[in-house]
Amino acid sequence: MQGLEKLKPLALLLLRVTLGVIFIYHGYPKLFGHTRQTMDAFAHMGFPPYFAYLAGVIEFFGGCLLLIGLFTRIAGLLIAAEMAVALVQVQRILEAPRAVHNYEFPLVLAAAAFTLASLGAGLISFDHVLFHGGGGRSSAPRKAKSKN
Repeated sequence: MQGLEKLKPLALLLLRVTLGVIFIYHGYPKLFGHTRQTMDAFAHMGFPPYFAYLAGVIEFFGGCLLLIGLFTRIAGLLIAAEMAVALVQVQRILEAPRAVHNYEFPLVLAAAAFTLASLGAGLISFDHVLFHGGGGRSSAPRKAKSKN
């Protein structure tokens, strides 16, 4: 089992890159492509039309952050929250919980994003370089100074 533990940085990298690509792919057209159609679709689902921009920003820029592993916990949490709203408001998971085929994709995306929010980006990320190693904070616990 310790052999699998050594693969954790690679697993987190693969999860981040996969989610990043998916969310960039889905966020890009909301911001830079078919914005009018997306706004109409959001209005049809009962959301204010400007939510199309909000979803696009979370998906596109959140996906970019996941891809490079920067502010991964924040991006993962925002994406997981967006997917939770999609599950409840769009997929109607509470009305038909046994119809898994209707909501399996956003459910997996929400779970994966929440996993990244709780575990972090891992060793192969800008988060690790900027916030845990080398400069700034150290990942090693600090010893308390004695009063003597």
